Amino acid sequence: MYHSIEGGVCAAAGFKASGVHVGVKTHAAWKRDVALIVSEVPCAAAGVFTTNAVKAAPIHITKAHLSDGKARAIIANSGNANACAPDGEENAERMCAAAAKAIGCDASEVLVASTGVIGQKLNVEVIENGVPELFAALEHSAEASDAAAHAIMTTDTVKKEEAAETVIGGKTVRIGGIAKGSGMIHPNMGTMFCFITTDCAISVPMLHQALLTVARRTFNRISVDGDTSTNDTFCALANGLAGNPEITAEGPDYNAFLETLESLCRTLARKMAKDGEGAKHLITCTVKGADSDKQAEVIAKSVISSTLTKAAVFGCDANWGRVLCAMGYSGETFDPDQVNVTFASGAGEIMVCKNGRGLNFDEDLAKKILTEDEIEINIEMNSGNGLCQCWGCDITYDYIKINGDYRT
Repeated sequence: MYHSIEGGVCAAAGFKASGVHVGVKTHAAWKRDVALIVSEVPCAAAGVFTTNAVKAAPIHITKAHLSDGKARAIIANSGNANACAPDGEENAERMCAAAAKAIGCDASEVLVASTGVIGQKLNVEVIENGVPELFAALEHSAEASDAAAHAIMTTDTVKKEEAAETVIGGKTVRIGGIAKGSGMIHPNMGTMFCFITTDCAISVPMLHQALLTVARRTFNRISVDGDTSTNDTFCALANGLAGNPEITAEGPDYNAFLETLESLCRTLARKMAKDGEGAKHLITCTVKGADSDKQAEVIAKSVISSTLTKAAVFGCDANWGRVLCAMGYSGETFDPDQVNVTFASGAGEIMVCKNGRGLNFDEDLAKKILTEDEIEINIEMNSGNGLCQCWGCDITYDYIKINGDYRT
């Protein structure tokens, strides 16, 4: 049973966090731009990263540091992606070294991530100079997690933070997470960070397996704008301080851990989709009755990624034809004459298409439904038991404003 708690990445035993402004964001001196998460003991560690062939320097360094499955800390900056930038790998290593010196661990025990503008050299000196303040600010508190969550934000308008607890092996286990992501988000990870901390005792192979499974079912099912980032990083640190028997294989304990982690990450994924750059609506697309879960997923992703569907939702226009169109070019084979489409929200629900044909529906009610900030597109395929849910957002004039001059 999923039980949400306070604390973010500091909810689990043995974890501290901080977030301060050091000067990476030169245009916003009041905004935190570097975060640090530290465990008091070594952790099992694993990560999942962008599928983009062009990967930022911190990803290469973090992958190398994860080769032994151990880590103590994560340092991350916003305001500069350190991707395709001069001295990228060297500067990422310097961030790790600075954090390690303050913590008193080896640089290889520090994971690193960066987000922001691509192609510009990272001012690593301001980060190095700011690490002592960052380290001094470390706390085991909800406020410290809040500071770290704000420090990794770029165009995000709200922080993404969540924590939960469950019982594993007779012990209370806590999992916490902070995330960022607002634009450049598309299935197969988006310009997103998600940093997970847990006091669960779990082996590196099982932790990595859990991350892969959860990424596929949550973060890979959201889309904002169809762009896949160079910097996606989804990492977890597990320090074992809960005292549960170590999870080394699939079974009830692993399933309890996986279920809690997936629910937590689903919450964070929905927050990312809802906070899409300039977005006014969260779109949840549920496909039922498909030939398989995989077919349902492909079709749901196609719908939430459709620019025309997103534009219709922005205009509160019940243009269901765009939904069927997106289904049709998804690459999946299905019978359109069996498809029903319903729009729903807190204001009610209305079927707009039955058996692939339009209905004479109440346009005023449909507009009222689509005016809500969270709307559902429910699709019934009537051909099997396949089911999947994906999340996206509308596209607005503000999206163009935000990205038209993002670099300058």
